[in-house]
Amino acid sequence: MTIVLIIVLVLVVIVVGGALFARQTAQKRQFGPEYDQLASEVGPRRAKAEFAKRQKRVDGLDLNPLSPEQRAAYEARWEAAQEQFIDSPRQATQTAAELVTAVAAEVGYPIDDQEQLLADLSVRHGRYLDGYRTARRTTDQAQDGATEDFRQALLDYRALFNDLLGTPTDTDHGQARLTRREREELNQPS
Repeated sequence: MTIVLIIVLVLVVIVVGGALFARQTAQKRQFGPEYDQLASEVGPRRAKAEFAKRQKRVDGLDLNPLSPEQRAAYEARWEAAQEQFIDSPRQATQTAAELVTAVAAEVGYPIDDQEQLLADLSVRHGRYLDGYRTARRTTDQAQDGATEDFRQALLDYRALFNDLLGTPTDTDHGQARLTRREREELNQPS
């Protein structure tokens, strides 16, 4: 009888632990590195509560996918920004930043407060925000930065831009899953 009770208790602990692990993994998958970052700052319990609050806020927003016409117009503007990169990398990345903000607004995200926008975007686009933040710093701080920094910023903007459009490309999808540090490590010579 005691052995059966111990076995049942062990099984209950395993099932409950597995369910908690699966739920935490699902949250990490949904929110990307944003969850890990917040969990390391405030702890997993508070991070979970914060993301539940963010989810509720975003669910209350009137978010709508872009029409095919809107999507095509933004894609054309993006192509123009990319072409501008050859002559003016800084201006091209500034234009890319503006396009990301414009698409976020068009979809229905309030854009008046940058921190709130990042919190809102973390709910559905969290895996792209690390790169987006880095791109913003590059764009905002570099007057005459290195072309490579601007190129990387443009790639980071493109990943979030495409996700907001609802049309990630294969290369954006693969790169966006990696953090900037992971991408840099992959690009280091052996």
